[in-house]
Amino acid sequence: MLQRIQTIWLFFATAAIFCLFLFPFIQFVDANGIATVVKATGVYQNVNGQIVVAKSTEYIPLTIATVIIGLVPFVIIFFYKNRKKQITICYITILLILAYTFWLVQTAKQEVGNLQMNFQNYGIGVILPSLAILFIVLALKGIRKDQKLVKSADRLR
Repeated sequence: MLQRIQTIWLFFATAAIFCLFLFPFIQFVDANGIATVVKATGVYQNVNGQIVVAKSTEYIPLTIATVIIGLVPFVIIFFYKNRKKQITICYITILLILAYTFWLVQTAKQEVGNLQMNFQNYGIGVILPSLAILFIVLALKGIRKDQKLVKSADRLR
């Protein structure tokens, strides 16, 4: 059923992934003194008060992966009639998000280079994939609860 709590959790997971388009996951000042922000869509620099796209073509695969991984939890919502498939796809989505997070980290390492990173260099985007995984785990809990309820109702028949 669409009005169950797992629908909300899966929607929040989708929103968390799509927030990577809004929030940077790394922000730093490079050796030239230019403020640089790394997002899922590219590298942006603040040059003379203007936000300039420094790199975007290399980030097209990352942007496409963000859209696909963001849509998967939303699509899971519509498998509400097949809870086993929902559970399986949730586990696959968690693995995809972990792989995607590894890709984000490797991309950030390439952009940062030899600069020393501090806590203030990490943006909100760093915690968003972990938050999406948490929401999917909470959705899994709700799906399992529904499955137990259906099984107990079947035993009563």
